[in-house]
This record gives sequence, structure tokens and C-alpha cells, in this order.
Amino acid sequence: MGNHEHIELTAAEISTLWTAYLSDTMGICGIKHFLTNVEDEQIRSILEDTKKFMEDNTTALKDFFNKENYPIPQGFTEKDVDLTAPRLFSDRLYLEFVFNLTIMSLAVYSVSLSVAERGDVMDYYADNLRKVIELHLQAKELSKAKGTFIRTPQIPKPNQIDFVKNKSFLAGWFSDRRPLLGVEITNLVFNAKRNAIGHAIITGFSQVAKSKEIRSYFEKGRDISLKHMEIFSSILHEDNMHDGALLLTSEVTDSTVSPFSDKLMTFLITTLIATGMGQYGTSMSVSPRHDLGVHYARLVAEIAKYSNEGAKILIDHGWMEQPPMAADRKDLAK
Repeated sequence: MGNHEHIELTAAEISTLWTAYLSDTMGICGIKHFLTNVEDEQIRSILEDTKKFMEDNTTALKDFFNKENYPIPQGFTEKDVDLTAPRLFSDRLYLEFVFNLTIMSLAVYSVSLSVAERGDVMDYYADNLRKVIELHLQAKELSKAKGTFIRTPQIPKPNQIDFVKNKSFLAGWFSDRRPLLGVEITNLVFNAKRNAIGHAIITGFSQVAKSKEIRSYFEKGRDISLKHMEIFSSILHEDNMHDGALLLTSEVTDSTVSPFSDKLMTFLITTLIATGMGQYGTSMSVSPRHDLGVHYARLVAEIAKYSNEGAKILIDHGWMEQPPMAADRKDLAK
């Protein structure tokens, strides 16, 4: 798209490319270990497709950095994964991981494309969106075929159009509480599912982390994710709706040997929290019922505090790379 040779990357473009490199190098480490012990050949195939997608991305991202004379981030390397370690998760959890990875990627690439301005960057994200859509559909259909996919609840069809006539539509307390809207159900189910897989992942990490401090951090996150899942489920159950989520703890093995570095596991959990905060915010914005807004605001505050604890751990251990940032004009003036 046009001539971009003389156009510098914007703050938005370099930030999204930089973040993508860290995420993809982390993902490659995870998928490499999954591939050493996956048994289901169909799941192996989608893991291999996902790994190739990420490896192609890192090559393209390095090209961007080299052309811009921008330092290539360290990201994650072979030092962050032990391919000889026994499996920590089941094949089903591998598939759940890939499926949820595509959901996050769809959101991230959409935003990255919307803020990109230079032609080659727009082409990069547009191409990635097409590829991740294919992976997403592949993972969803495979999950259906394996019988592990749980559909969102259905709601009755109205006989005619109608309009809201009472302010109790916004209320959410006691007798004033109306039934859930379809969009509210959608987000409650999605958040319950996200916390179910997050609970399984962090449960596994709590078993294998080498540092006592980080094990404790993971144990706290395990309890938070379980509590959040139970809150979303209980709201759905009040309307006699299933929550679309099942605890996946049984998909975690009893291994205490870590396949990944404490750095990688902590970074992954903070990344999942960040996307969770964004999803809670979106859910709040489309949930008119007041009690739901209060729940989301409270839960966002809780995971924001937990995320801050994770960031401090990364900084204290020298694991947090400096993201692209503006010049410190005050310091330069000295």
C-alpha cells in the first residue's frame, strides 16, 4: 500500500509490533513443549499450524525492526522452555489454549490494524487477521468434533418487537431485577470460560514454579480465577442458565517439573490478566443492569491489584523489558 520508505513508524505501530514479538516468542516456547508429548494427531496438526504462524510472525517482525534500526526485543528463547520436562497439561487443554489464543489474537490484531497507518504495517496485520480467523475456525470445529465445546445458552424468540417502558430495566437489585439480556449472557458465559481455562493454567504453574514467591503468587491467582468463575456462573444460574464453563483442573497432570521458566509463566499470567481486564470493561459497557456493572467494577479492581503484583515480580527479577516510550524531555534538558 503506497510508498512508506520515508515514513517513520508511529508510537502505535512500534508498540504493537514490539508487543507482538514478545507474545509470539512466548507462544512458540509453549507450543514447542506441547508438541513433544501431544498424542491426538488432529490436535498435533493445529499445534503445528499455530507454531508455524508464530514463527512466520517473528521473522516478519525482525524484518520490521531491522529496517527501522530498532533493537530486536529479547522476548523468550530456548532458555525459557525445557523440552525434556514431562507434560503439565492434557491434549484437551492444549486445544483449549489454542482456541483461546485465537480469540485474544482476533481482538489484538483488529485493534493493531485500526491504529496502523503505514501501508506495510496495515498489510501485516490484515494478513495476520485472515490467518488467525482460519486458525480460530479450525480450533472451534475441532473442539466441537471432540465433544468438548460447550455452546452458549439459548433464549426464547419474541413474538413481536417491543420497547423498554420501565426504568427497572436498568435496576439489578432484589425484586427489581429483570432477566438477563442476550448480550449480558454472552459476556457472563465468555468470562466464566476464560476464568476456567485460566484457573487450570495457573494451577499447573503453581505446581512447578521454582520460586516460592512466584508459587505463592500463582496460588493467589488460582483462587481469584475460581472465585470469578463462580460469580459469573451464579448470576447465570439465577436465570436458570448454564454457565458454559467447566472446571478444567482435571486436565492438569501431577507433574512438579517445570517445562517453562518462572519468567515466562509470570509474563503469561500478567498477559492473561490484562486481556481479562479489557474484557471485563467491555462487558460492563454493554450490561445495563446495575448489579452487573458493580460486579465488573469490583472484579476489575481485584485483578488490577493482582496484575500490579505480577508486574512488580517481573521488575524485581529483571524480567520486564522496557517497552517503547516517549523521550524524557525533562531529563534531556538537564
